Amino acid sequence: MSESPNHAFNLGPIDQVAYVVEDLDRALPHYTALFGPFNVNEYALQGLLSRGTSIDCRLKIATSQSGPIELIQVVEGETLHSEHLRRHGEGLHHVRFRVDDVDATLAMLTDAGYETLLYKRFTPTLAFAYLATPEVQGGSVIELFESRS
Repeated sequence: MSESPNHAFNLGPIDQVAYVVEDLDRALPHYTALFGPFNVNEYALQGLLSRGTSIDCRLKIATSQSGPIELIQVVEGETLHSEHLRRHGEGLHHVRFRVDDVDATLAMLTDAGYETLLYKRFTPTLAFAYLATPEVQGGSVIELFESRS
């Protein structure tokens, strides 16, 4: 039996499951019925590296109070989330793993055939990256998230 990628890369358990939606206000009652209440915030993000190009965007994000569920609406800008909505419609976008070092994990996964789609280091202890899995895994998206005290 071969070792699963989760174990080979030592990513640990899935930390979050994220969905993209066209209109958070419209979608929220449906997701609340399934997952319980959410906290909603809006974020202006600047200087994200999207496939090597700097982009700015504004996202409205809802996080479940009862579990690792995130809902994402693009308010301004062109992002991977916008792309996903055009190609696939609303629904599951990515799963997230918490890691100790985004850059080291990113290098390891890149060597294994993963493609960096989006990257941002906010501080020396806060960063995230979205990666496309190799085609053999369907090219789905995972997120690496680093947040150290």
